[in-house]
Amino acid sequence: METSPAVRGTGSAADAGWLSAPVPAVLVDVTGVVRAVNGAAGPVLPGARPGVALADCADWLDRAHRRPDAGSAHGPLGERSFEAHPARHDDGSVTWWLVDDTDVRLAREALRVEQERTAVLGEVSSALLTSLNPERCMRITAELAAGHLADAAWVVAPGSRHEHSVTWCVRGGEAVHERLPIDPRDVAGLAEALQGFPPVPSRWIEPSSAPAWLVPDGFGDVGSIVVTPLPGHGVPAGALVLLRRTEQQAFSDEEEYFARLFAARAGVAMSAARMFAQQLSITETLMRELLPPTLRAVDGVEFAGRYRPANDHERVGGDFYDVHELETGESLAVLGDVCGKGLEAAVMTGKVRSTLQALLPLAGDHRRMLELLNGALLSSHHTKFVTVVLASAARVGADVRLRVTTGGHLPPLVVRTTGEVHEVPTRGTLIGVLPEVDAVTAEVLLAPGETCLFYTDGITEAVGGPLGDEMFGEDRLRRALADCAGMPADAVTEHVHMVASQWIGGGSHDDIAVLAITAPRGRHLSAVADREATPA
Repeated sequence: METSPAVRGTGSAADAGWLSAPVPAVLVDVTGVVRAVNGAAGPVLPGARPGVALADCADWLDRAHRRPDAGSAHGPLGERSFEAHPARHDDGSVTWWLVDDTDVRLAREALRVEQERTAVLGEVSSALLTSLNPERCMRITAELAAGHLADAAWVVAPGSRHEHSVTWCVRGGEAVHERLPIDPRDVAGLAEALQGFPPVPSRWIEPSSAPAWLVPDGFGDVGSIVVTPLPGHGVPAGALVLLRRTEQQAFSDEEEYFARLFAARAGVAMSAARMFAQQLSITETLMRELLPPTLRAVDGVEFAGRYRPANDHERVGGDFYDVHELETGESLAVLGDVCGKGLEAAVMTGKVRSTLQALLPLAGDHRRMLELLNGALLSSHHTKFVTVVLASAARVGADVRLRVTTGGHLPPLVVRTTGEVHEVPTRGTLIGVLPEVDAVTAEVLLAPGETCLFYTDGITEAVGGPLGDEMFGEDRLRRALADCAGMPADAVTEHVHMVASQWIGGGSHDDIAVLAITAPRGRHLSAVADREATPA
């Protein structure tokens, strides 16, 4: 009987209904020889016909056929991918049904790639969120880019025309951060990327034109290059340059697109880190101006100070002190207390200190200085007031002469070499409250080893003690100061500050500032400036 035109080959021990099935199928005997193929299999296995060895048609299918426990198999047929499912017959022959799974596998591969890329982007975000250090962000970006996107990666930060901060990394290595005298115009699209312009397609960049600085030592020949901007907050954060060797496949359009997604996340993190670093630098600069200065001996007079803000996590507050060396041979010491605490009070403190600095030519007339400061505060938009005490100090032989004037501030205390402590008889009105200022100046003469201590109410009103509910008070301050008889200025402030801190413990307190002026003991130092006296 003649076979169907759609069937090539002989009959089989199996039901011949499969010969007309729309799914490609091939019948193979126990020896691995094709006995029949259906019409649907003809285009798939053009070389398969009765009597031909299966190995000559599809070796992967022949290997599966020869395994006694063979299940499904998978392999290529032409440009497509197929999954083969066996149907066994009583005579030992097998009908192999061929299912085209090319689209399914391509979809699975695309899903796998997308999942990997999503994981990479998540890793980038997680890694970069751990740091606000610009250099570390550049290192992380370069290492992740080299590990997931290319054989080598460069992160170039904006800089001057011929010097840039760069970080580069080769896959499997550690990132290197340095400053290099490079010209971005040497790499196609790099200068534009640093300005935030869209990236140049990789196929437009000739790999052989890469400058020597761009190719790491021992890297080999560059096969393809990607240059993409690192977008930041309003301004570009830099540029990312990816390199692949010649033996690697060139960057595809999808990979270039993913590189831009990678760069977008890295750029935002780098920009945030750079903004934080800039703000931190500005804050540090301003903070240095707001903090009380480190004091030293001036013209044979010892000065020392200690400061503690109300909140231990803050560095500045409303208390301040300064010492100004004047052309007259005197030094003007200032200690003050602005109403309030924290950063707002510190800003007001800075304005008061600046105003007093501008009034130094009038330092010989304390009352006039306080009147002008009072007028400046009344005419400003601030509603805060300040208490302040001024002290002009000059060496007179072995002694130190002080002229002391307060503007609403606590009068200073003097400790004699005998341990006696008394108050300087000076008084005055608050500054920045009333239109008129009333102030009385007192003169004090300090013998060698004697100290005049200026302090703010933060120390006397500090709450602490055994039960944590009692103020330190002026009496305890006087006793602490009495123990400092004959001590140098720095030791006096250190002792007073230590005793007050022990009393406070974990209790509450306002800003605390103390300033000591001491007539040094020992040799005469009236002609020596900017040097501390040697204690006897």
